[in-house]
This record gives sequence, C-alpha cells and structure tokens, in this order.
Amino acid sequence: MLLAATALAAEPSAARQKELIHLVRQDCGSCHGMTLQGGLGPALLPAALADKPAESLVATIIGGRPGTPMPPWHRFLAEDEAQWIVAKLMTGFPQ
Repeated sequence: MLLAATALAAEPSAARQKELIHLVRQDCGSCHGMTLQGGLGPALLPAALADKPAESLVATIIGGRPGTPMPPWHRFLAEDEAQWIVAKLMTGFPQ
C-alpha cells in the first residue's frame, strides 16, 4: 500500500522541504488556489483528498492528467518527493 510506504519514505532535507512547500503554494496554488481550496483545479485539502488513493495522487503529480491543464511534474520532482507532498496534503499542508 503506497500510503504506508509514503509514511516510511525518506523525508526530504529541511532545505528541500522548504522548496517543495514553496512549489506547492506557488505553482500548484496558481491553479488549485493559493490556499489550496480550489480554483481551476480541485481543492487539495484533507477533506477533499480523503477518499482518493495516495498512489493515484502521486501518479497525477508525476505524470499530469492528459487532456486537462494538470501538467506532469516529473522534471521537477522525484517520486518520493511527490509521495511526501501527498502525505502532507492529506494531513494539512504546512505553511
């Protein structure tokens, strides 16, 4: 189960976590809303993600969604970093 694996994945360094938080707030926020409550893209809050499989969310981040405005982020993120982002989004993203 990827969610369990997400919890066990190596945490990014403190500096990389800061970069990832900035990326989510700025880049993802440009479509999903600066407070992640939704916009062009759906909300990324814990309640909105509760019924979504973590592995599906990671796949969406890494590969994007063809035919939609959601781009692939594989050029900017490793899969374990996407797993870290998903774990944080599902529990309330840090400021």
